[in-house]
Amino acid sequence: MEFNSERAKLKINSIAIGTYLEPELVNVISQALPNLSIVYEPEILPPPRYKCDHSAPARELTDKELNKWLAATSNVDAYFDFDWYKPSEMIKRNPNVKWIQATSAGIGSFMKRSGLDLEDITVTTAGGIHAIPLTEFALMGALHFIKSVPLLDRWKKDEHWQRYTTRQLAGKRILIVGLGGIGRKMAQTFSDLGMDVVGLGRTRTGSENPHINRLITADQLISVLPSVDLIVVCCPLTTETEGLIGKESFAVMKPETILINISRGQVVDEACMIEALGDGTLLGACLDVFTEEPLPKGNPLWQLPNVIISPHSASTVETENKALVDLFLENLALLESKKIPKNLYVPSRGY
Repeated sequence: MEFNSERAKLKINSIAIGTYLEPELVNVISQALPNLSIVYEPEILPPPRYKCDHSAPARELTDKELNKWLAATSNVDAYFDFDWYKPSEMIKRNPNVKWIQATSAGIGSFMKRSGLDLEDITVTTAGGIHAIPLTEFALMGALHFIKSVPLLDRWKKDEHWQRYTTRQLAGKRILIVGLGGIGRKMAQTFSDLGMDVVGLGRTRTGSENPHINRLITADQLISVLPSVDLIVVCCPLTTETEGLIGKESFAVMKPETILINISRGQVVDEACMIEALGDGTLLGACLDVFTEEPLPKGNPLWQLPNVIISPHSASTVETENKALVDLFLENLALLESKKIPKNLYVPSRGY
């Protein structure tokens, strides 16, 4: 549902932590809010496969363990992350839930699949939490290709010494697709490196951003692409953005464009991208997301030398959970003060 300021003046007395957090971070919440009842069952929650893992498979639990979790969460007011157990039923199990703080920025597809976008609850995303690591990932990918790292790697293997002329990002044009917290950080970083920044947003608002030289909307994409050297896709996946970078887009790109996708695989037509990687339209692609995940064995992307493959992990850094706890505490204070929280999810937009 849309944000209702009257309803949003929440008094949160209890929360369930639906994902693994380090005990010291649970203590941070407890110490900041000593009157808050916290449900945290690390021996029941899905065990993390790596630090800051918020999508781990569920454990094999006994009936007693599962019933313990269901009973403990039956009357909580809020969740830190979605309930790991049948999230589509979490509101049906507990109609008292008023607010969920997600641990991911891109939750639109999940909200629709689970039906939670139809529930009368406030949901906030982790938008902006991953801005720095994702910007670093994009910068790594851009420099990898602009500085000819694949060529240098081949020469190293061949023990080949040959001076050559390198290129630079400064003076080139970057198109940033999506101007949320991540896109704004991208704009700042690449502008500081001397690039001409074009930003594609849902609307033309945000033209006052000093790091964006030109603001466009999707209807102008095809006219702008022929002048772009680097594309960073960091928009949410919505009905408007699905397939946004498709056959027509690749047809007008200048030769040796670099493509970086940290959004969702479905925003880019994967088959067209693979063709463009082979015919010289794309100098290279740095990809953290794919149409199908895990990326299937045998997918041509695995074998292309001009592709960097990251297993949807570019945003995950060791400090993520601390940042998420800080965001949770900040949003709780805003909600209890009848103020709009940060990163409010709006179902009609899908993000």
